[in-house]
Amino acid sequence: MKFADVIGLETVKQRLRKTVRDSRVSHAQLFMGPEGTGKLPMALAYAQFINCTNRQEDDSCGECPSCIKYEKLVHPDLHFIYPTASKKGLEKPTSKDFVKQWRELLEEHNGYINLYGWYEKIGIERKQGIINSSDCNDIIKTLSYKSYEANYKVMIIWMVEKLYHAAAPRILKILEEPPDKTLFILISDHPDQIINTILSRTQIVKFPYIGKDDLMETLLKEGYEQNLIANALNISKGSYVEAKNILAQSGEEDINTEWFTKWMRLCFSGKLSDTLDFVAELSKHTRDNQKAFINYTLRMVRESMLMNSDSENLVRLNKTESDFIIGTKAKRFYPFINAKNIVAITKELESAIYHIERNANPNILFFDLSLKFGQYLKS
Repeated sequence: MKFADVIGLETVKQRLRKTVRDSRVSHAQLFMGPEGTGKLPMALAYAQFINCTNRQEDDSCGECPSCIKYEKLVHPDLHFIYPTASKKGLEKPTSKDFVKQWRELLEEHNGYINLYGWYEKIGIERKQGIINSSDCNDIIKTLSYKSYEANYKVMIIWMVEKLYHAAAPRILKILEEPPDKTLFILISDHPDQIINTILSRTQIVKFPYIGKDDLMETLLKEGYEQNLIANALNISKGSYVEAKNILAQSGEEDINTEWFTKWMRLCFSGKLSDTLDFVAELSKHTRDNQKAFINYTLRMVRESMLMNSDSENLVRLNKTESDFIIGTKAKRFYPFINAKNIVAITKELESAIYHIERNANPNILFFDLSLKFGQYLKS
């Protein structure tokens, strides 16, 4: 992958290019930032740039033998470690057991992947993946060999926060004092979860959200309609992965509206039996669908608050949504979202997304959220 293939983030690209030009490539770097902002594609582009044998001023050539192997993810001096979990027929997995699926997923999405997409690819959606002690042993063993052909051996540890705490001490020494011409690139969506002894041994590269203009340009080239892109960007907050998920589910907008309308009425009515039935049905759907629904609810809450703040000119609702949010004077939703509850509601919804991403039990999560919503709507 070339820097040109990474969406936006010009400031980060300039910083990384400069480290190569100045021969100041830090041996252990932590790429940290929100999910879906291109940390893994940037790591691949950076590694390819470092090892390109016909390097250009601002990018790798994409044509030399090293670049060709990097593009196919088969370079013998490029190594990956990522979270895995046991499954039927594979009780003690390591990253090497899933290298075929890893390459397929990266090629399919051009490097823009998230943790749930990876778990789904390898069939462990309902488990928590970890980077285990066997992976740590593989890191030490792999990097003890001389490089095959590249200037730098590159070890990319994706989602380093999943490094099992008991296994972490195994790699501390090699992370701090690696063999010559070795580059560790650690990637994290949640650096607050990284073990401190790992964190302290890295140079941090912070990734911001991708600019809306850059995302808009990319998604337009991919053939999406501008109005759908605009809606996805408002919700995704600058995450390409999240924007793509929203666009993929854009045909499900009507079902989200139906769910939202039914859910809010159940929350307000306090009918526990009906609420449990609704939650059970919602829990059958994938985590991506559940996250999309929570994001949709956040948007409806925001639109309601705009109505309640006399900012109708900023409200963006289709007819079905408008019928429920604005409705008639005797039957409308937006007055129930106000300055007294908007902060608490938003916090609960964002917390729900956080826990869905971490494989929380959806039945418990949505039922608890329903009870709290009922209290907030009546406040």
